[in-house]
Amino acid sequence: MEKLQVQLTAILNLLNIKIFRILLFLLMGIIMFASMYSNVKPEKLNLELFSVAEKTIRSPITIEDKESTEANRRSAVEQVKDVYSKKNEYAQNRVDLATSIFDSVSEVNEEAEEEFKERTKAAEGVSEEEAPAPEAPTTEEKLETLKTKLTDNETKSLSDQVFISLLQAPKQELMIAKDLAVTAINKVMGRNIPADEVENAKKLVEEELRFTSLNSKLKEAVIEIGRYSIVQNEFYDPEATENLRQQAMDAVEPVRILEGQILVDEGQLISRDVYKKLQLVGLLESENSYLPFIGLAMVISLILFALYVIFNEMENADKKQKNLLIFSIIFITSILLMKLVSLFDEFEYSEIGYIFPAAMGAMLIKILIHERLALFQIAFLAVCGTIIFNEGITGTLNVSIGVYILISGLAAILFLQKQNRRSKILQAGLLVSVVNLIVILSILFLRNSQYSGLEYGFYFMAAFISGIVSAVLTIGLLPFFEAGFGILSTLRLIELSNPNHPLLRKILTEAPGTYHHSVMVANLSEAACEAIGANGLLARVGCYYHDIGKTKRPQFFIENQINMDNPHDKLPALTSKNIIIAHAVDGAEMLRKHRMPKEIVDIAEQHHGTTLLKFFYHKAKQSGQEVKEEDFRYPGPKPQTKESAVIGIADSVEAAVRSMAHPTHEQIENLVHNIIGDRLQDGQLTECDITLKELDTVADTLCETLKGIFHSRIEYPEMNKQKVKQA
Repeated sequence: MEKLQVQLTAILNLLNIKIFRILLFLLMGIIMFASMYSNVKPEKLNLELFSVAEKTIRSPITIEDKESTEANRRSAVEQVKDVYSKKNEYAQNRVDLATSIFDSVSEVNEEAEEEFKERTKAAEGVSEEEAPAPEAPTTEEKLETLKTKLTDNETKSLSDQVFISLLQAPKQELMIAKDLAVTAINKVMGRNIPADEVENAKKLVEEELRFTSLNSKLKEAVIEIGRYSIVQNEFYDPEATENLRQQAMDAVEPVRILEGQILVDEGQLISRDVYKKLQLVGLLESENSYLPFIGLAMVISLILFALYVIFNEMENADKKQKNLLIFSIIFITSILLMKLVSLFDEFEYSEIGYIFPAAMGAMLIKILIHERLALFQIAFLAVCGTIIFNEGITGTLNVSIGVYILISGLAAILFLQKQNRRSKILQAGLLVSVVNLIVILSILFLRNSQYSGLEYGFYFMAAFISGIVSAVLTIGLLPFFEAGFGILSTLRLIELSNPNHPLLRKILTEAPGTYHHSVMVANLSEAACEAIGANGLLARVGCYYHDIGKTKRPQFFIENQINMDNPHDKLPALTSKNIIIAHAVDGAEMLRKHRMPKEIVDIAEQHHGTTLLKFFYHKAKQSGQEVKEEDFRYPGPKPQTKESAVIGIADSVEAAVRSMAHPTHEQIENLVHNIIGDRLQDGQLTECDITLKELDTVADTLCETLKGIFHSRIEYPEMNKQKVKQA
């Protein structure tokens, strides 16, 4: 195992170089392409036109027959007739035109009468010898005046006799003629009058006016005005016609060759139409046979690009390379195992893919790395599964298997959410088996097909095997990953928190005060870390071991000085300083010797950072010695993680509160905020990514936890007075 760990360390060092990371992604891509190559390779049938099919051939894809679709659309367009639209405003316009003619005639007659009256009035008192008698304007004069009021189009289209008849008509008859003309024109123009029906419309208005009671001359004049007023009011509408044609085209359903559709039955003659369909779905020799491989390469490229982006976002370089290598090994193993299971498809076990332990990779990545990466892994694996398990189905993608793999993996991630013990993995596998069975049954019921009892038994067995084998493989592979990569998983942390661990028993037996102090700090740290989203379990276990170095000289630490004098009272400040500071270094060395995880060692080494031993520093200064502040500081390093920073704060807070006789809530809050402020001013938190907002949350959580631990009883005034009297 040590040899394997050395080899993995060497590989991780190589992954720090960009070119080797690219080679790792390339290796994953090559393995995926090789695993799915045979599944996307098109099936080629050497069939000739007018030959007889040796077997029934179905379409592997759904594709549109564009030629047939276009032919149907052209036929639909040809059946659409031209659209003509009626101009309703034309009726009113022609009525207004006829009205204006009659109004102009009336206006001319009125002006003539006025002019005659003026001439008569001017001639009054004048003898006939001096001036002749006044005469009314002649019809010719009124005709000329009328023409000035009308347009050239009207004067040219209508004869003079029409105007003369109107001018000579009595006023009352003229009004009747006007009403009759307007009514007839409005009635006829209310109909649709295309270009070839204009003459018929003119005849219709003529018939409407022919049997009126007007005198013959006036009637002819009105008929001519009516015929003149009738014009075409229905015109070809190209826009409406085009819209109707477009609607007809859109209404035509595309002609599709559906996936699984029988193209030719066994023994059937391959006609031109059948041959065209075979060629369209790609079952004949064609130059486009490389397209499926390009599509597969594109899918793999998208998966690799997504993985590159995911891992590139990780900040910790060492952790990034380790997680990348672990993910790659698990993902490649899952792909190869999937391909191995798919080989049984050749023995006509088309549903063998349901046996694949889909939840294994999700469980391993969830436990070893992170839930987010497990979600991505199961999504990518489901995509690959739809291609690898496509034997025995019509088409390139087996969507049912893809859904099955995806839900199985998601169920594993969900059931492991709160399962932190190795013994619970098998239980999660059983629950995944139940989910697998439900998924399979739902797929079968959706197909609405009939299955025998033997087939249902196979599906039940496949669902059970998939879940159980996933759990067994997860349990079996976990130790290799944890030992090989030095991973501190949740399961490993829980094992390290066992009080029977040799180091914890050592602390309990040799430094019981330190053990109690560590448990108190663990309670505080776990609550604070969980409040800010850090690893609370890591903080708790780290606290159990953070003062292991005190077991070398337990009597020099105040929590272990029960019924004994403080030995530091008899030692120089410099010596006491060396003893106190050594516990962090000694603890880290002891943990390394026992092969403890690096995260636990870092907590023991960093929980004091480079803080100053103020008591012994001031004691040395009071003794008159020339001392430097740097000599009385811990060697560090400063906390590098949120967990180390929180543990350092909780360690100081617990020790300070324990030294107080009867701490009140206000005293605890002031103490916590003063310690955090002192750490900030001393620059102890500059090398970890904890924020000021998170520090406020840590302070609030520590105060709430400490108030529950160091609560005090309320002294009532009456009881105090009674005690005074008794004294």
